[in-house]
Parts: sequence; C-alpha cells; structure tokens
Amino acid sequence: MIIDSEQDITTAVLAEAGRTPDPRLRRILTLAVKHLHAFVREARLSELEFQQICRAVAATGQATNASHNEVVLAAGSLGVSALVCLLNNVPPGHEGPGTTANLMGPFWRMHSPPTPNGGSIVRSPTPGEPIFVEAFVVDAEGAPVAGAEVDVWHASPEGFYENQDPGQADMNLRGKFTSDDAGRIAFRSVKPVGYPVPVNGPVGALLRAQGRHNMRPAHLHFLITKPGFKAQFSQVYSADDPNIEDDVQFGVTRALVARYERHVPGGAAAAPAADVGGPWYTLKQRFVLQPGEPRLPPPPVVGKAGGERPTLVRLRRRG
Repeated sequence: MIIDSEQDITTAVLAEAGRTPDPRLRRILTLAVKHLHAFVREARLSELEFQQICRAVAATGQATNASHNEVVLAAGSLGVSALVCLLNNVPPGHEGPGTTANLMGPFWRMHSPPTPNGGSIVRSPTPGEPIFVEAFVVDAEGAPVAGAEVDVWHASPEGFYENQDPGQADMNLRGKFTSDDAGRIAFRSVKPVGYPVPVNGPVGALLRAQGRHNMRPAHLHFLITKPGFKAQFSQVYSADDPNIEDDVQFGVTRALVARYERHVPGGAAAAPAADVGGPWYTLKQRFVLQPGEPRLPPPPVVGKAGGERPTLVRLRRRG
C-alpha cells in the first residue's frame, strides 16, 4: 500500500497484522498496533522524543544480564507486572481480600536448594533478627494441599539478593520446601527489610524524571507449584514498613499485608531454637491455589554477580 496520509500507515500495518495465522497472536498484535499508534497521535510524539524512547528501550535490554533483569524491573515500575497479575488471578466481580498471587519480581532463580521443613535458608553469615515462618497451602475450597513445592527467597537485611552480592554464598536466603499433609511448610531465616531497587540504568532515569523514590517494602517471596494447580508467585509484605503505601513496584495487595509478631526472651513464648538469645519474630501466611497447569516462565536471572558489591542508592520522593 502506498501511503498518502498518516492514517494510511495504521491501516497498512493493521492489514499486515491481520495476516497472522495464530488467532491469539493476531489479536495481540492488532490491539498493540491500534494502541501504540493512538498513543503516538495523542501525545503528538516529536521525532526527538521518539528517538529518546528507542534509546531507552534498547538500553533496558542492554542492562539485562545473567544476574539482573532491567526489563522486568521496568515493567514493575510502570505497574504492568501488577496489572497482568491481577487480571489473570482475580475473577471478575470477586469480593473479599483478593488473590494471594503476586509479582514474580526480577530476582527469582531456579534450582534453589531443597530444604527440610523447619530448616534454615541462611547459608552464609547474614546479620539480622531471626524469623520463623509457617506457611499453609490450600485449594480454592480451603482444603490442605500436600506435596506442593514451595520455593522461598528474599533480600538480606542489608538490601541485597544473593545474586546481586558477591559476598553472600550462592543461594543464600533461598530454599525449596514440600508441604506436608496439613499443607504446611516452615523455615527459619533473618527478618527482611525494605530495600531500593537498582537505579543505575533506564529504570533509575525513569524514576528520577518522575520524582519517585525507589524503595520496596520488606517482603518474602514464594513460588508454589503442584500438578493440577496454577503456579503461584507471591510476596508477603510487612505491615509496619514505611513504604507499604507507595511501593515502587505497585505490588502490595491487601491480601498479602502481614504482621510479624515480635517476641523477647522471658516473654510468653519460648524461643524456637536454642541459639536464639535476643528478640525474634514469627510469621504465618496462607496461600490459596487455583486449579490449572503449573506453567513457569523463564527465570529472570540465572547467575550470580561477580566483582565488587554494588552500592545501594536511595532516591527521595518529591512532593
């Protein structure tokens, strides 16, 4: 088609997209073209702005490597990851606290070490107050799900996932558990804290341009899989975190805000381990699986960073 006007461009591209044999891909491409072209028209995008966007997209891919995924980080920072999660896990018209599904995040690794229930996922010296977690996996009717594989990971109290930090042992603060007949897993770790997402790439430039901070509230990650159920990524957030209302990744949902219970020596509860001499925390959480197939995406990171430990940069929120 020879182009006579800017409207002809959209018509021509849609005609080519309409030739796609796969019906689902055809629908996605057609909608993407319509919305993308409408965005360009509504914004009256200048040539310079278009070139800047192209450079940002290219830089996002170039900043992604084996131990860091800038693309997933960008999707979260624009709310796309959270939107996709809720669209796919909360039925229309649903009432109540909502799904326990949540963001995958950019730091999930496969092949975390199998760990017995009650075991520790601290695999190298890691400062922090002890935390003892119990999690229960149930189906949509509330019945326990035994034999579910539960992958757990979180950042250190210094704000680093082990794949970011050459000083931590490989797979530190990561472990894989199997739910028992009551649908229960249990593990020991150190209490996580909120941390800043990396801002040395395009995501950092985006946050600075908006005057946003780059903090995530403290959370634990879970991935739960079993044949017959949809795989569920989840994050459990600490209710007392100062950034619980303005997570940079827009991930906090009401169903996943939890309260850590603090205990002290000499209190009502006995220390759960002989080596606990100071305060410790307990946490209980329930996850509801939906029927489906346990399909998993490719992991966003597959390796561990080398060299020097990166510097954490905290941006302040304007206004």
